[in-house]
Amino acid sequence: MPFLFDIKRYSINDGPGVRITVFFKGCPLSCHWCHNPESISFKKEKLYNRSKCIGCGNCVAVCSENALTLTSERGIVTDISKCLLCGKCAEVCPTKAMEMSGRDYTEDEIMDEILKETHIMDNSGGGVTFSGGEPLMHHHELKSLLIRCGEAGVHRAIDTSGYVKSKVIEEILPHTDLFLYDLKHMNSEKHRSWTGVSNDLILYNIHLISNSSKEYQIRIPLVEGVNCDEENIRETLAFVSGLKRGPSAVGLLPYHNIALKKFEKLGRDYNETGFSKPSQAKVEHIRILFEKQGFNVNIGG
Repeated sequence: MPFLFDIKRYSINDGPGVRITVFFKGCPLSCHWCHNPESISFKKEKLYNRSKCIGCGNCVAVCSENALTLTSERGIVTDISKCLLCGKCAEVCPTKAMEMSGRDYTEDEIMDEILKETHIMDNSGGGVTFSGGEPLMHHHELKSLLIRCGEAGVHRAIDTSGYVKSKVIEEILPHTDLFLYDLKHMNSEKHRSWTGVSNDLILYNIHLISNSSKEYQIRIPLVEGVNCDEENIRETLAFVSGLKRGPSAVGLLPYHNIALKKFEKLGRDYNETGFSKPSQAKVEHIRILFEKQGFNVNIGG
């Protein structure tokens, strides 16, 4: 069964038109700046928002394992060794201070949600985008959904890091209309230090898509201190320019720290050491470099 952490309607940054985005849970990368940290783990997780908690104690009372304690300083504290992640605490929380991330959906459930939005998709030239996490890590479930969407006439996009076995790309290609493909760094070791994996497979797989007839877009997260230096930008430009068939667009995605609150909800530290948002002048400089090479560039989407 597909394991998701969210389904987002009225999305305008995940492909053309107004879209519905289906977020699979689990990713082989652990990018330091990830804006969806709840997407990384392949397991169910609990999020707790201290600022929303009213101290009613409903969650404490419903927990059969006595894993929760209401404190004056930290609000609800969870004993991870006892917590079963059953989700009952989230069910009884009146303010949604406690939430669960990740659950199994049936294909029919997902298709029902997608098909509810077809009138908006048709009017805007939109469709469905499968994102994550890394949707291609769930390629069996994803393929079935892609086929069913195709049969229903729904435009299909996949937002991917490209870090999957090449045979998965080849298997999914016939059933996909658009790939949104991330390029984070051209240096393999630096890529590993910031994301946890090398970029060798990622760069190889983009050639597979480029050699096909499928539309694809390159998306570059711009993180100062990570990949905004002149050397990496020019290497990225040279790589994209050298692909057999160029992307329909290049998206520049300036870093933001919107994930800070999500890390807090997960009870994790958010380490911004070494990176920050690039200046507007830097982003404009990068845009001009790509446009001079004939690429259609958009910023922030």
